[in-house]
Amino acid sequence: MMLTPERMAPLKARRLGIDTHHEPTLYLPAQSHVCRSEGFESLSRVQVTTHQSCHLIASLNIVTDSLLADDEVGFSESAWKRLGLKAEDPIWLSHPKPVQSLSHVRAKVYGHELTDLQFQSIINDIVEGRYADVHLAAFITACGDDNLSDDEITSLTEAMVKSGSTLDWQLPLVVDKHCVGGLPGNRTTPIVVSILTACGLTVPKTSSRAITSPAGTADTMETLTEVSLSLEQMREVVSREGGCLAWGGAMRLSPADDMLIQVERALDIDSEGQLIASVLSKKIAAGATHVLIDIPVGPTAKVRSEEAANRLAASFQTVAANLGLELQVMMTDGSQPVGRGIGPALEARDILAVLQNDPEAPQDLRQRSAEVAGAMLAMVKHLSPEEGTRLALDTLNQGTAWEKFRRICDAQGGFRHPAVAPYRYALVAEHTGRVTRIDNRILAKIAKLAGAPADPAAGVEINVKLGDQVDCQDVLIMIHAENAGELNYAVEYLNEHPQVIELENLLQQEA
Repeated sequence: MMLTPERMAPLKARRLGIDTHHEPTLYLPAQSHVCRSEGFESLSRVQVTTHQSCHLIASLNIVTDSLLADDEVGFSESAWKRLGLKAEDPIWLSHPKPVQSLSHVRAKVYGHELTDLQFQSIINDIVEGRYADVHLAAFITACGDDNLSDDEITSLTEAMVKSGSTLDWQLPLVVDKHCVGGLPGNRTTPIVVSILTACGLTVPKTSSRAITSPAGTADTMETLTEVSLSLEQMREVVSREGGCLAWGGAMRLSPADDMLIQVERALDIDSEGQLIASVLSKKIAAGATHVLIDIPVGPTAKVRSEEAANRLAASFQTVAANLGLELQVMMTDGSQPVGRGIGPALEARDILAVLQNDPEAPQDLRQRSAEVAGAMLAMVKHLSPEEGTRLALDTLNQGTAWEKFRRICDAQGGFRHPAVAPYRYALVAEHTGRVTRIDNRILAKIAKLAGAPADPAAGVEINVKLGDQVDCQDVLIMIHAENAGELNYAVEYLNEHPQVIELENLLQQEA
């Protein structure tokens, strides 16, 4: 008689305290009888069953020393927490069923168009943990480089929505916005949400953490208040204040998106088709009815030309229409960073300065936030864009946006001040000149090497704008880091890329 896993002698669970990020991982000693009987080897996919009939699929590593006893199975932190285990809980291991949807991934690798059901099968398996990181990477790569048609993006978006929780506010008008990114410091969202909610609109804003940038809105907001809200907490905050500024990953709104983002970050890939599906799935799951998409366009932004921006905008609008979502696109200047800070805490300080009407606040961030908020007000209140922007600026000037922001922070767990990094390095002008070019990508890379977004206080502070005239020894940028090692990495990269800020030499012109 063949023994089922439940009839075999169980192994004892042991917590090893190993951080494998989001991927659940198991550890078995090489001499384990389970390895021999089941034919497990390193990197095998293994199904875990607990005495409470909880299941999980994890990747296996083989331990060749005496770390584990023959009757023990070690768990990474992510696997341990997901199963809610206690020390020495009985555990049974077996081979998982074959993942049939991988055949659809292979089809996409070879250029075939996938159907609604095929995308749903893939997304369901991703959410159920059947895909290892290598499988996720294959799916992300196969869908990259404009390999998804608008119909496929629609199917992928619907599948991602259906895979998780959804919210219905029972309101005819729920607004949201998203910037496609690629522009350092463009942290308009907290300001826009504060303006719109102060104007009486409902804005249940959920944001992602950074994928390829030095900070996402969730990373920045986390330096100011709690962002890991449950669905019930989010409902309560929105009910009290009309809006929230939360991290979507904590609420299982389009959970497949958060799993894909983890691998996209490692690959440094943010393809257009998956970008659209990611954004719209989160908006629909959060219950939005009207959405504004901000596309910054510039030579070193994510979207580099007007032609590329028009293509992306057309896909956004087509997919949104397929899904019954009212959507408007605005294209903004992406030629240089917005504000002064690049990195969670530095961007948070810019946000506070704008909301508090500080005379030293970055005026470009203030104006851009007012224009984005104004476009949304115009969209739903039947105003002209100019009237919408004036209303947004009035809301800032009167202090009602700042009051609303504080109330939202208090409702989410309390307001706190952003941290300050102890290590700094200044890049100074070597001669008098005029700023002719600022490279967004190099600045973002420097901020990430300095530690952002994992180190909240790390990043880059930029003191100049295009066209500014500077004197010799003026500070152009200041690198902030939480430790000396990462500061050195960032400075080394800066020295290799001095073209991050280009100056026209005015003295040579006069000579």
